[in-house]
Amino acid sequence: RGCRAAIVLSAGLDATGADGRRLRQAMLAAARPFLLRILGPNCVGLLVPGIGLNASFAPGVALPGRLAFVAQSGALVTTVLDWASTRRIGFSCFVSLGDGSDVDFGDLLDYLAGDPGTDAILLYAESVRQARKFMSAARSAARAKPTVIVKAGRVQEAAHAAYSHTGAMAGSDLVYDAALRRAGMLRVHTTSELFDAVAVLAQPRRPAGGRLAILTNGGGPGVMATDALISGGGSLAQLSAATIERLSQGLPQTWSHGNPVDIIGDAPVERYRLALDSLLEDPGADALLLIHAPTAIVSSAEIARALLPPMRSSRRPVLCCWLGGDSAAQARSLCRDAGLPVFDTPEEAVRGFQQLVDYGRNQRLLEQVPPAGALPAPDRAAARARVAALLAEGASGVGEADAKMILGAYGIPVVATDTVRDAAQALVAARRIGYPVALKILSPDIVHKSDVGGVALDLADDAALAVA
Repeated sequence: RGCRAAIVLSAGLDATGADGRRLRQAMLAAARPFLLRILGPNCVGLLVPGIGLNASFAPGVALPGRLAFVAQSGALVTTVLDWASTRRIGFSCFVSLGDGSDVDFGDLLDYLAGDPGTDAILLYAESVRQARKFMSAARSAARAKPTVIVKAGRVQEAAHAAYSHTGAMAGSDLVYDAALRRAGMLRVHTTSELFDAVAVLAQPRRPAGGRLAILTNGGGPGVMATDALISGGGSLAQLSAATIERLSQGLPQTWSHGNPVDIIGDAPVERYRLALDSLLEDPGADALLLIHAPTAIVSSAEIARALLPPMRSSRRPVLCCWLGGDSAAQARSLCRDAGLPVFDTPEEAVRGFQQLVDYGRNQRLLEQVPPAGALPAPDRAAARARVAALLAEGASGVGEADAKMILGAYGIPVVATDTVRDAAQALVAARRIGYPVALKILSPDIVHKSDVGGVALDLADDAALAVA
């Protein structure tokens, strides 16, 4: 049946000058007639743990799971792979995209959106070559399942580093930010945030708003959580008078009498249960953060077992922060096994809550339909004149330049096109249009330009244009 896919691990086919670009074009041209898709070049490869496939040079293997991870950076792929294995995080597939000369983010998002073995999609991107294709695939994927992205190259220096790495410009970060929000994706800034976001989004509950209630047995962790919440643009839930009264009747007089709800360090299971039930019933809270600092009064695990039933049955998200090391390990495991998001610090937990809020907002943006803009009036006279001229000339068909002129007359967007006669004119036109450009032969005797080598794509600069 022949081969339908290839992985090119080698670097040097894109960002290293005219020789590399020429070799890249030759690779794509050789593959195209046979419908051969290419992953790479400059990539680590591909892993599909569920079927035991490891077509990569990554050290070790990925564990089977239901997360898909796609990254441009090979170094990040091997790092995350090792990091995830130590935390028992599994993957449906693990893809190093590299330069993305053929298979790109759009292709993979389209596939993963419909993959029944993938519950969430994680991306690391430095640049996007085909913005329209990417946005279409991103919207489709984000409708189907949580899609989280680390978009690197936020600052100018990092953007230049990304260009030297993948050979593609990183683009304006503000534009990326707006586009990713509009696509319904959640953008994070570090790999640890990436996996924290997956833990939060894996639970099915979504907050109706951004008001957080905090329950703690220590004032300090509650203050730290509040600092992180307000600094990040969130807000504390304003507890109702009924909730304050209920808590005052069941808690020691020294409790905080507000949110964060500090039930004092010696809090037994019963005190935690009373406070938890009260906060879950308060109409002013969209989500609850439970914080516990270890004490000799009662173990973290004992409190976790007692609170699991109401936390699991809650209609609102509940996030858990079990402070400490070995003393908190069992409580964390109990909550993770119950499908609750678990964090080591108050700041991480608040960040997880804000990710939930941001994701919900982005999903609502995804559902909105922007108002239709006014359509330009078609220039029918110009289109008819051009068709009449072609008929008068006895033309057997409509060439590319004429076709674009006719489409443009009816308000249909087309790429900027110039007809040139020599290399000097081509250079002037390319600089006016802006790189990258494509160069095609124009002849009434040649219908299939690629068959005679009459097409050169992705010419990135003057040197590449001159060579073509």
